[in-house]
Amino acid sequence: MSTLSETLPVIDLDVFLSQPTQSTRVLEECHKAATAFIQYGALLVHDSRVSEEDNDSFLDLVEDYFAQPIEDLQKDERPEIHYQVGVTLENTEKPKCAVDEPCLDIIANLDPAERPLDVSGHHPDPKCRFFWTMGTPPPYETEYPALNAPNVVPQAPCISEKWESTMEKWGHSMKNAVENIAEMTAIGLGLPREFIKDAGKYGPHLLGPTASDLVKYGQKDTILAGFHTDLNCFTIHGRSRYPGLNIWARNTGRRIPVRFPPTGRYLLVQAGKQIEHLTGGLIKAGFHEVVVNDATLQIVERRKESHPDRPNIRISSTFFWHLSSDYELGPIPKLSECANAFNLSQGADQQTTYERMKVGQQVQNELKHIALMA
Repeated sequence: MSTLSETLPVIDLDVFLSQPTQSTRVLEECHKAATAFIQYGALLVHDSRVSEEDNDSFLDLVEDYFAQPIEDLQKDERPEIHYQVGVTLENTEKPKCAVDEPCLDIIANLDPAERPLDVSGHHPDPKCRFFWTMGTPPPYETEYPALNAPNVVPQAPCISEKWESTMEKWGHSMKNAVENIAEMTAIGLGLPREFIKDAGKYGPHLLGPTASDLVKYGQKDTILAGFHTDLNCFTIHGRSRYPGLNIWARNTGRRIPVRFPPTGRYLLVQAGKQIEHLTGGLIKAGFHEVVVNDATLQIVERRKESHPDRPNIRISSTFFWHLSSDYELGPIPKLSECANAFNLSQGADQQTTYERMKVGQQVQNELKHIALMA
């Protein structure tokens, strides 16, 4: 069974962090990162700073949180600010692709064997989510206060006493890694090192674990998160305890089941809609889904024996890195030209128009599509 390191390029952050920016080795690694996003829409990161123990502590805590009664979880909902902090309960968020014509065209053009599970019913996802914001508040009055709201801390004492420290510790590990990837990608695209990172300096970054109850939704081929792209700039994932995440490589159209190497300090990074917009489509947001498959069910049975007292809940270890809400989002002209040339070389017969707008407006547009904002 192949792992991600055998199917996606592996970017070594240790090289970037330990050698001069203009060294041949670093420039090669930066070019490799940018090329990986252009060709695949995703890459694997090796980062020696990452601690598996921190990820395990994070997964334990979030499992315990979502094992609470529904009445306790409902206290942490914030629908009035579009669920951008706190909890989003199951059957709330809808996969945009089910009613999005360009997305449906992409599915239709995939080889039938590589297509996602059917999302045409437009049913809400059975997953829950918790958003913990990790952005730096802007030193100015933002036009989008609902996208920059203060955090919600769960009320149960056994959870609240370690919630903030655990979320911050693991969140910063992923934030540091993805910001370094943003720097490497900028260099690889021929931009100043800080260009993308500075555009996200006051972004409403979110540590956003999802939770899927595998007792309630554990039947094979259940769609836990329907085929979609992410609305932010970059999404970074740590290991989940349960398989089920599939991603699609832009260059081949192949579905790749996400399986981290069995050992080592690795993270998965996918491109989102904001970097697609910024590059004029040179980098495309990566499609993915989360489903219950044979590998998921094998781990369910294994953990029933090895951890009989633990909740049977699939937690995703996920961080959404955003550009700043008030940043003027528009395609970089030289990258748009590269995108047009690349698309022609791939036989693409239609061009996407990326209109200039504030990032906050782009986010609100996307939230309406997935039923988190009226």
